Amino acid sequence: MISGKTTLIAHLGYPTESFKAPMIYNPWFDSKGIDAVVMPIGVKPEDYVAAIASIRKFTNLRGALVTMPHKVTTLGLMDEITPTAAIAGACNAILVRPDGTLLGDQFDGAGFVRGVERKGFALKGRKVLVSGNGGVGCAIAASLAAAGVAEMALFDSNTASSEALAGRLRQHYPQLIVTVGSNDPAGFELIVNATPLGMKDDDPLPFDMDRVSPDTFVGEVVMKKEITPLLAAALAKGCQIQLGTDMLFEMIPAYLEFFGFGSATPEELRAVATLNY
Repeated sequence: MISGKTTLIAHLGYPTESFKAPMIYNPWFDSKGIDAVVMPIGVKPEDYVAAIASIRKFTNLRGALVTMPHKVTTLGLMDEITPTAAIAGACNAILVRPDGTLLGDQFDGAGFVRGVERKGFALKGRKVLVSGNGGVGCAIAASLAAAGVAEMALFDSNTASSEALAGRLRQHYPQLIVTVGSNDPAGFELIVNATPLGMKDDDPLPFDMDRVSPDTFVGEVVMKKEITPLLAAALAKGCQIQLGTDMLFEMIPAYLEFFGFGSATPEELRAVATLNY
């Protein structure tokens, strides 16, 4: 039950139909007796700057989760950002502080990396490919670099996005070998789809799966369905995989701490979640 005492967390993005976070956070809040709720709020890109200015004034709003297509734009609208957000070039979390100032952080990459490592795939020294260098791709690349991968290839239909990310990675991780421009998955130990491909039924696969080794770990960010066409193709080859929602369950404990609600394990969150696809 939402009341006048309920603490609100906005879930900002557009469109909202595919949002999964409310189906994880809200059952967990209920299970812990926490009077808080995550509420999807659709905001089109042309209205986003005005929307962010407004949330400073909402007295019962603790902050916001931010998803596509607003993560990159959010970075420039904050009063302060964390180093992780700066490297990623995007924010997916906003904390409204008591004085109305906004702190931006980024947990996409941490969630992805924690999920991969929890599955027993050690990242240090690995050769990885990140396809899609928008908000989520940049965040994953930043966290993979922090985890100690040795070589990273970046690909995006917008080459300028890849080049900008490569520059930030080289600045902060000078030992990392970074290449730009190829989406060929051959020879990589981890490949990541950080594009929207898979959201629509007629989307092409983001990688040429004939070029993928069965030893390759395949990571997905699309959450429209549990097993996307990419993951189905990866499983058919015998690859180890990570679901899009795995990243979500791994990053939520960090979000909860950021918003001041304590913490949780992915197992606790999965036990009470009511995900629908």
